[in-house]
Amino acid sequence: QVQLEESGGGLVQAGGSLRLSCAASRSIFDIRAMSWFRRPPGKQRELVAVMTRGGSINYAESVKGRFTISRDNTRNTVYLQMNSLKPEDTAVYYCNVHAGSVGTDYWGQGTQVTVSS
Repeated sequence: QVQLEESGGGLVQAGGSLRLSCAASRSIFDIRAMSWFRRPPGKQRELVAVMTRGGSINYAESVKGRFTISRDNTRNTVYLQMNSLKPEDTAVYYCNVHAGSVGTDYWGQGTQVTVSS
C-alpha cells in the first residue's frame, strides 16, 4: 500500500520554479517531522529541508532563501516550493515522514527535478 505519494517534479530552465507535494496516508499519524531529501546525479542523498511537529524549520544552506517547506496538517501533506532554480538543484527529490510512537521512517518514491541552463 502506498503511504507517501510524491508529485510535482519536472524539467525547468534555470530561474524557474517548481512545487513538490508529498501526501501521507491518513493511516500515518503522530507525525514528528516531515522532510525533503535529494540525490543529485552521482552523489549521495542530502537533506534539503525539515519541518518538525512543533513547526521549527531548517534548510540546507544551498537552498536558503530560494526553497520553502510548508505543511497542510489537515491533509498530512508537505510541500516544497522551489524558486530561482539552478542547474545544481537537479536531483531526485524524496519525501520523508518520521512518525509513530517508535519513530518509523516513511519514504516517497522520488520525483525527478531537472534544471537546464
